[in-house]
Amino acid sequence: MPIRLATRAIIVQDNRLLIVNAWADPKNQLWCAPGGGAEMHASLPENLAREVHEETGLTVEVGPPCLVNEYHEKATGFHQVEIFFRCKVLAGEVTDDWEDPEKVVSKRRWVTAGELAALPHKPDSLGSVAFNRGFGYDPLEPLAR
Repeated sequence: MPIRLATRAIIVQDNRLLIVNAWADPKNQLWCAPGGGAEMHASLPENLAREVHEETGLTVEVGPPCLVNEYHEKATGFHQVEIFFRCKVLAGEVTDDWEDPEKVVSKRRWVTAGELAALPHKPDSLGSVAFNRGFGYDPLEPLAR
C-alpha cells in the first residue's frame, strides 16, 4: 500500500484553534485539524484550501508549513504523512449546519490550548505547534481510533 499524503490547517483566531472530528463514527471522540488527502495534479496549498472549505465552509489563505506528522498502522499497512500549514480565514464562518460532502466531518469547534489538552486529539504536538508558533516534526505515531 503506498504512503498517503495529506494536508492539514492550523487556524488560530483569538487564541483558539479550529478542530474537527477525525472519524465519521460519532462514538469516536478523536479530534484533529481540518484537512485531508492530497489529490494528484493540485498543489499542497490548493488541496488544503479545498479540504478546509469542504469540511468547514471557510475560505482560507494557506501560509507556511509548520508541522510534519507521520502515522503508520502496521496491522493494516496504512501509512500517512501529513503536512500542516498555518492558515488565515479569508471568508466564511464555522456553523453547525455546514455539511461535509464526504460525510466525515460533522463537528467543528474553536478551542483554547487548555481545552485542546483535555480532548483526545492527534497529532500529540498539535497544541504545541498551534499555540507556540514553532515548527514540529512527529516522526511516527501509532494511529489511534
